[in-house]
Amino acid sequence: MQEKLKTGYTTGTHVTAVFLASLHEYVHGEVCEHLSVVLPQGQVASIEVTKESSYRFSTIKGDNDDIDVTKGCEITCKLTTKHPQNLQAQEPSLLEIGKTKVYIFAGEGVGVVTKKGLKITPPHPAINPTPLAMMYENAQNILKELQETLYAVFSVKDGKIIAKDTANAKVGVLGGISILGTRGIVKPVSASAYIDSIKAEIDVALAQTTEYIVFTLGNTAHDYAKKQYSQSSIIEIGNFVYDAAKQLHGHSLEKVIFITSVAKMCKVAQGFKNTHNKYGTIDFDEVRKWFSEELHLKLPEEEFVTLKGVLQTVSKKDEEAFVKFLGYKSAQQLKQWFCELGLHVKEIETITLPNETKESIQW
Repeated sequence: MQEKLKTGYTTGTHVTAVFLASLHEYVHGEVCEHLSVVLPQGQVASIEVTKESSYRFSTIKGDNDDIDVTKGCEITCKLTTKHPQNLQAQEPSLLEIGKTKVYIFAGEGVGVVTKKGLKITPPHPAINPTPLAMMYENAQNILKELQETLYAVFSVKDGKIIAKDTANAKVGVLGGISILGTRGIVKPVSASAYIDSIKAEIDVALAQTTEYIVFTLGNTAHDYAKKQYSQSSIIEIGNFVYDAAKQLHGHSLEKVIFITSVAKMCKVAQGFKNTHNKYGTIDFDEVRKWFSEELHLKLPEEEFVTLKGVLQTVSKKDEEAFVKFLGYKSAQQLKQWFCELGLHVKEIETITLPNETKESIQW
């Protein structure tokens, strides 16, 4: 029997816990070591916290079976009645809870937004709307009788180092990690975080220009793109071809450039919305049919298990014709998906590596 995968809680849930602990001590003089945090969909999370000093509490983000660079990080909240000093340049977010105003700051290891296109506008702390809403909702009862101005500074130990393994710098979140989460719970081995990252990068890229965006699939494609295009317009989409396209909804742009290897391009041409091997492999019967019926070329009567094997059996001229065909076929498939999704794109260009063969479709 497969072992059940371990879930966890988001940075947003842990931030809410230390925020509540600091408020409890300030308002009621109570030191709480376990905080019950009500999540956006009504579940309750029990989070363990530690008092570090007066009105300053920390928590350790728990382990889970998701690919999550923030696992095990230490998150701290310091509550004060004085405006904090010596922080990175920012404009605090404001929570008006009852008659109390709480200004939210990014401390050491928490990023500040510097580019347009994210859920938080610059130059505010990179603490997303859902965590802010969780803090607001959970603090209602604690602050209902209070009328003051407070300041909460959130920090993450080694947050600058952790952020190097994220796309934060690319999308303009500087100084540390982002405080994220839409449901408060980290689902194990989920693609949602990766797709959310793609969406964030797209939003930032298209806030700067709508001339073009570049989707790269694979490290070689990404390295090629960096030499040819603006870094801010290049989005690594993993294997998520269709899901990445979905994130373009609501935007209008002139051109999408899709770059990948000949094998991955073949999968897209065959209609694979996700090119990971778990979703299937190249249909070599269809490849043979393309050579025969579309290109009027003949392949040897042998069994192929890789596209590289196919190309090694044909002449250079025939290989070039086939790669050109794949690029056009993929552009047609992408156009079909874009139309399905109601996207506003005027041109699709495919670039197939290593030949750097370009094909495009306009409409």
